[in-house]
Amino acid sequence: MNAMTNPRGGAPVGHLGHLGPVEQAAVRLMRAWSNGPKALRQEIDVIRANLGHDRAETIRETVCQLCELCCRHGRRPLMCHQASCACLGADESCFAQFVANATEGRREDALLMATLLVRADCVLYLLAHAETLGRILSLYALRLSARPAVKPSTFH
Repeated sequence: MNAMTNPRGGAPVGHLGHLGPVEQAAVRLMRAWSNGPKALRQEIDVIRANLGHDRAETIRETVCQLCELCCRHGRRPLMCHQASCACLGADESCFAQFVANATEGRREDALLMATLLVRADCVLYLLAHAETLGRILSLYALRLSARPAVKPSTFH
């Protein structure tokens, strides 16, 4: 089964603006990753301007690892909306909630969400990366709310 024969993962289930800052960033990074290295680099450059090189690189590496695990071990191909789309797709919503649960220490809920994304034998690897990503994105959100150094495309 692939995305063309089963497009329901792309079905709109909400709006990106209704998510919290960590979830929005996770979706935007997932979309950027799916659009290629140049798109991801643009998102990471905004983060780098606010968090510095090391943390931005950790985010880039972690997003790449998360998305590659989802591609290699996914139950089916994940579907993303276009970067500029205000809609939130079903797969994007699941990914965002997975990262949010991992960030907030709700490991059981995060593991349950992860089983919707990948095979059961891969969920612990996915969880570890989501926890790392969520911690840094939380710091990013705090920094932006305190003093936005650069207007990010990740938060509106």
